[in-house]
Amino acid sequence: MAKDTTSGDTPPQDAADIFTEMLRIQGEAARQMMHSIAPEAEASVPDQSAIDAMGDAMMEFQKTWLQFCLPEDQRPAPMLTTPSNWLDAMRNWSAAMPMLDPVQQQKMWADGVELWQSVLAQYSARPDGDDAADPQLPRRDRRFADKAWRDQPVFALLHQTYLLIAERLRESVDTAEGLTDEERKDLRFATQNVLDAMSPANFPLMNPVVLERTMETGGDNIMKGLERLSTDLEKGQLTHTDTSQFEVGGNIAATPGKVIYENELFQLIQYTPTTPEVMETPLLIFPPWINRFYILDLNAKKSFVKWAVDQGITVLMVSWKSADDSLTHIDWDDYFLAQMEAIDVVRERLKVKSVHTIGYCVAGTTLAGTLAVQTKRGEADKVKSATFFTAQVDFTHAGDLKLFVDDGKLEFIRQASKGGYLDGRYLAATFNMLRGSDLIWNYVVNHYLLGEEYPAFDLLYWNGDVTNLPAKWHAAYLRDLYRDNLLVEPDALSVDSTPIDLTEVKVPSYVQAGREDHIAPPDSVWKITEHFSGPIRFVLAGSGHIAGVVNPPDAKKYQYWTNEGEFDSLESFVEGATEHPGSWWPDWLEWLRAQDSKTVKATGARKPGSKANPAIEDAPGRYVKAR
Repeated sequence: MAKDTTSGDTPPQDAADIFTEMLRIQGEAARQMMHSIAPEAEASVPDQSAIDAMGDAMMEFQKTWLQFCLPEDQRPAPMLTTPSNWLDAMRNWSAAMPMLDPVQQQKMWADGVELWQSVLAQYSARPDGDDAADPQLPRRDRRFADKAWRDQPVFALLHQTYLLIAERLRESVDTAEGLTDEERKDLRFATQNVLDAMSPANFPLMNPVVLERTMETGGDNIMKGLERLSTDLEKGQLTHTDTSQFEVGGNIAATPGKVIYENELFQLIQYTPTTPEVMETPLLIFPPWINRFYILDLNAKKSFVKWAVDQGITVLMVSWKSADDSLTHIDWDDYFLAQMEAIDVVRERLKVKSVHTIGYCVAGTTLAGTLAVQTKRGEADKVKSATFFTAQVDFTHAGDLKLFVDDGKLEFIRQASKGGYLDGRYLAATFNMLRGSDLIWNYVVNHYLLGEEYPAFDLLYWNGDVTNLPAKWHAAYLRDLYRDNLLVEPDALSVDSTPIDLTEVKVPSYVQAGREDHIAPPDSVWKITEHFSGPIRFVLAGSGHIAGVVNPPDAKKYQYWTNEGEFDSLESFVEGATEHPGSWWPDWLEWLRAQDSKTVKATGARKPGSKANPAIEDAPGRYVKAR
């Protein structure tokens, strides 16, 4: 068949006909592939009944997985158990793409025939018996890096066809006329998610690496995958790591300290000093309430908290409560008021006039509003400085999360917020979808299909430790900020009857952005500099939303950029910026000490749990452990 096609003896056929004919034997794929993988080890090949059982397990997995990952009205029929059916599904879906006109479709499939002929020519040109030669295929992708994808023409054609279709469909979205920027982003996101899901690597009967592993293990990998899939379906969340290896308060979130205050929405942790003297002005950190606070205290080597304490800073951390039935009343004002309350508690407990503050991500957004309200009320001196980790206040150029704030998705979120709060698993799935190939399908292949053991990775444990959000608050945040961008309109929003005007904020600020951040893009974070009126130090860090922030100096990773000159845009900042190797944390510390260099002895109230500063319980507290 291959020889006839490439020699021209067979006239060009419809793409589906060619592919279907080539793969007609795929109905016996499990048996034939397993025999062909190791012909020299016939004795070790499972008998017919075992092979049939493996095939049945694969089919059952395929059926279960498609029921899990696709809505009922989008599940393909027949099931995608053969490459020919997979190709039919890809053809039907691409034909429905509004941006791919008949001329483009005809060209894409004509290019497909040319691709197949080119690929098959390499296999027919191999010397007899030379199966070790590695064909030089036109398209590469790390999902298909294993040599098994190139050993046999059927799998080479399969993944090369997929990459061609994916390439052309992405191009059609990027070049289509008549779309607004937002419509194009929406279509690009939807297209990429379908392409990620339809990769042949995700289907056991179309993945040669999975077929090899199935033969080697006698099908144990598939059975293990089915068990894991069933467990994840039951808990409603994809597993990324071996959770048994971590304990909050044990080997993560373990920096010593005490909970010194709590209300219904948060606990306040004060960490035990490790230096004889500390900076007089304490540091109060507001982590995002959409995640657990210990992203800043993963372990001793990665912990921003421990590092700051060791630099002689009195560090306090807010630990937000995951929403339940008791927090359904929480609305727009409450997280702002909580920040103001925490500031006042620290000032009173430690007998200081003001505090340094940090707001990470969404908590940085509310910190900006808090500063504006305090300024309007004549209380600006309560905050000595403000640091913003990857925080946005102007959502004109916000990241990929803007894909989830149109009216339809906001209505879906409202309906999903049963009991007055939004299940954190929805948010986890949303963030995973933004990097579906890495955070969804990579784990499907490795741990469902190949049966590999889960890694013990603290960052992935944190990523899966979800928090619920009060429905009223979350809806207001998405609607008023992400969708309508009202925070930057003076007096458009208010907190506790006090209007918000960011242009009145004069608190010295340190603004950190991640160069590769897709949650809070640097050009979006930058815009805080266009609204505040006080002195601002802007720093651009290497990497993204997490690694760009959690980058301890001892790791000697990444880099950051500063600009001591004049600049009025992110582009001019970058143009005149100086690159520095490693972590930006020391730069921030130098800036913080410049705001107030006074120190005091680390005694009395500086030691949480003392008579001068009684404690409720040991850090990390109950709230972070509540599920």
